[in-house]
Formats: sequence, C-alpha cells, structure tokens
Amino acid sequence: MRLSPPLSTPLRIAAATLWLPDRRETTEAALAAGRVDEETAARLRYREVAVSRDHAAPEMAVLAATDALAAAGWDGSDLGMVAHAWTYHQGHDFWSPAHYVAHRIGASAANAVGVQQMCNGGAAALEVAAARMIADPGVARAAVTTGDRFPPPAFDRWLGDYELVYGDSGTALLLDRTQGPYELLSVATVARSEYETMHRGDDEFSSMPRTLPQVDVRRTKRAFIASGAEPGFDAALVEAVVEVVGAALTEAGLAPDDPAVRFLTLPRLGAGPLEEFFRPAVDRLGLRHAEVLDLGGGTGHLGAGDSVANLATLHTEKRLAGGEVALLLSLGGGFSWSCVAVRAVSR
Repeated sequence: MRLSPPLSTPLRIAAATLWLPDRRETTEAALAAGRVDEETAARLRYREVAVSRDHAAPEMAVLAATDALAAAGWDGSDLGMVAHAWTYHQGHDFWSPAHYVAHRIGASAANAVGVQQMCNGGAAALEVAAARMIADPGVARAAVTTGDRFPPPAFDRWLGDYELVYGDSGTALLLDRTQGPYELLSVATVARSEYETMHRGDDEFSSMPRTLPQVDVRRTKRAFIASGAEPGFDAALVEAVVEVVGAALTEAGLAPDDPAVRFLTLPRLGAGPLEEFFRPAVDRLGLRHAEVLDLGGGTGHLGAGDSVANLATLHTEKRLAGGEVALLLSLGGGFSWSCVAVRAVSR
C-alpha cells in the first residue's frame, strides 16, 4: 500500500512500544526441566523467552498502549481508531478484545477493529489503520496494538510448534498525520492462501472453541508435510520475502542499494530457520547497506507483535539516525508476508 499520494506527506509514527512481563524462562532452565531437547535448542538459539504470570494478552496490549500514549503526550480520547491484532486466545470465547483495549485506554468513542491474521496480525492491523486514515480525513490519530500470551497447559510454548519458541508481550504503535519521530513510507503484503492447510492439517471443523486439551501445531504441520506440500512452501517462502520487501521498497520510492536503507528486521523466529529460509531471500534482494537484524533471542516469537516490537527496539536503542530507513519484515499462517518501511525524521 503506497501511503503518498493521496496524502501530500506520509503518515507519521508518534510512538512504538513493547511491553514485556518481568518473568523469563531461559533455554538453560527449559533444557534442565526437559521442556525442550538439545537439538531444538541448538537450532533455534533463543537465550530466553518472556512469560506472563499475571497478565492476560489484551491486558498487555493495554499496558503497551498506555506507555505509547504517555510517550507521545496523548490522551486516549485523541484516537479515532484502535486496531488490535492477536494470534492466540484473548481470554474470552465470545467477545471483542479490540473494544476492551479501546475502553481501557480511554478511547471508548474510537472505532475499534479486531484483526486476526495469525502472526502477521500486527502488520495487517497497521495496514488497516493507515488505510482508514487515508480514506477518512476525520480520523486524525490511530492506535495499533497487539497482545499474545501462550500459557500452559493449553499451549506448550517450547515444543508446541516447529522452528520457534513463543514469548508473551503487548505492543502498541501510534499513527498521526503530521507529528512523530518516524514516517510510515509503505506497507506491502503478499499472500499464498493455499498454505492455510499448514495450521489446519486433517482436522475436522469443531463446533465450539478450545475442544482439544492442548494446541499442537506440530501435529497439523506433520499432516501438511505428509501431503507433499512442504517443498512448494519452502520455495514460496523465499519468493514471497523477495516480493514483499521489493514491493515495500518500490512503494517507498527506494532502491535496494540506497544507502539510506539501514536495517531489515526479521520476524522473531528461531535463528536456524531464519538463516536457512530468510537469508537466501535477503541475499537476492541486494540490500548492500542494510544490516539484517534478528532481535528475538531474548524474547521469543511474540505472536502478532514482532514488527512493532522490532521498531520499538530500534527506537529504544536509538539505532536510526535522521533520514535512515528500516524495513520491518513479518509473516503469519494463512499464509501472508508483510514488509513495513519507516524512515526516521531528521531533527
């Protein structure tokens, strides 16, 4: 999605925050407790993952949004829209977590929209909020939030899936028309919906939520592999990364070898799969000046929150100088890939 025109200038990002619970589960402790095996730990190379003991997923989204509003000097009532995304259970079966977030941050009059696009949800919610601001001049400010928690016994964060370990968090990003330390240059998304079967497997449709005692993503992925679809997906993954990053650059008016393109942040998957499946795509892109960052070693994969969490980390660490660009890459089951291009505003 090209963000200018119809706007004379890009939308601005007024704040990006990551809220993490205090508790951590280290890989060392998980190995000692038999919660993860040596082979998996060596391939993924996480040091530790963030674990929420007391806060539900949407509560962490509220905490992140509260921090973002304080950083921007805003009140919740300033918001015309709240787009909330998630990957896993939000605490109630028949309920709107987006409206809960809006209510709790003082944005009860804002249009609250829930976005469920698996682990690409944060980028999808950003795309929804930006499109609404472009289409409706009456929406001057918007918030994009994510919240995910993966607690036992219903979810095994260490061995419930392949190629990643899940961490708990909330994230928030604030959009404004004219003010903020970053310009939102583009949001590009590509989809390959034939791979929705990866997270469905051979299971029948159920008549109610949470019918299984534990989420077992490995089981549905084994069915996907048995179907013979895995080689096609592996090739599609590389091609989709090349396509979506290229589209984000084109829509932002940038070339891959532009020295202003300073960082490409990867989704917070395990280090092994990032090297095996993402590095070949990055090498094809010709990003001569961009440093490729894996920022998930101390948090785990944050569900829908990886992209905003990565921008929040860049901001906290003051990585981007004025005029420099970061590309935020994400993906999610279904299957979709997104790349967000942001530029630091010269001060």
